[in-house]
Amino acid sequence: MLRQYKLSDYRFRLILLVIALSIFGILIIGSANSIYQTRQILGLVLGLAAMVFISLMDYTWILNFYWILYFIGTALLIAVLFLGKNVNGATRWITIAGLQFQPSDIVKILLILFFAKFFENHEENVSKPRIILSSLVLISIQLFLIYKEPDLSTTIAVAAVFCIMIFMAGLSYRIVIGILLVCIPVGVIGMSILLQPDKASDNYQLKRVYAWLRPDEYPQDAMQQQNSIIAIGSGQLYGKGLNNDEVTSVKNGNFIAEAQTDFIFAVAGEETGFVGCCVLVVLEFLIALECLLIGRRAKLLSGTLICCGMAAQIFFQTFINISVATGLMPNTGITLPFVSYGLTSLVSFCIGIGFVLNVGLQTRRY
Repeated sequence: MLRQYKLSDYRFRLILLVIALSIFGILIIGSANSIYQTRQILGLVLGLAAMVFISLMDYTWILNFYWILYFIGTALLIAVLFLGKNVNGATRWITIAGLQFQPSDIVKILLILFFAKFFENHEENVSKPRIILSSLVLISIQLFLIYKEPDLSTTIAVAAVFCIMIFMAGLSYRIVIGILLVCIPVGVIGMSILLQPDKASDNYQLKRVYAWLRPDEYPQDAMQQQNSIIAIGSGQLYGKGLNNDEVTSVKNGNFIAEAQTDFIFAVAGEETGFVGCCVLVVLEFLIALECLLIGRRAKLLSGTLICCGMAAQIFFQTFINISVATGLMPNTGITLPFVSYGLTSLVSFCIGIGFVLNVGLQTRRY
């Protein structure tokens, strides 16, 4: 389980990037809502401790229990549907032994570990229909459970990570092209039907899409996103400063709900400006890039897939969160990795980085 490693192989640069981005996030959270700052600091301490501990464990030994990891994730998601706490119309939280957490954040990491081992075991025949179908069934079960919370944004992000992992595992290009040729036209036709001007729906997810496309017709549903865009634009180049008390601040006027979580990028834009937003995006990019660089030198396919999976998870969550805050996508709640408030999210990502660090300690020798 524990092995001896060379200190020179430890990727301290990745740890420093994570710490820098997390501290940036803590500062912005404190400015958005100071009551959450202390808890986020605690989350960072716990996350870093978990990261270091996991980084010194042999990931190949942990992957021997990949089916157990899968069933643990499935059990947690099922428990949410029956025992979860409903917050703002979504049931995503569960409390066990007095500890409240969001299972879907944990499942993201468990699925990366599971499919890293699953695809490694079937490396030679990953393009065969039996393996493709099996993997689709396995991922569909958990995607369905996440979607039923409901949590569409996490469902999309997890599905995207799965696609990246199966492609990196060696899925045939012909299969990928064939799927795209079918899915893209079907998706376009489906969206065009759903978004007919005279189509009414009580589905809140569709209402968010309508509000995104036609904000003037759905002002109540579009207000949150429009205020976020105003906040980011008002920051201009250098921002208004952290913890400012300007009356004109969109954040201070409480025009952005849950500013410390889903719309944390709006606070960053308003208070640190374009420069601060660029720093944030660059740090997210560099963390994902470090994961990919470590994965290139992994000694096993499972190690490469863990690194690619983590890089993809960070990328897609960052892309979705920022796209929502800037109006490039319909409003949907998902955290900004290492920045948004949320102990489960922060600790889970730190654990994922811990596995990446351990992969880096077991690289190929040239």
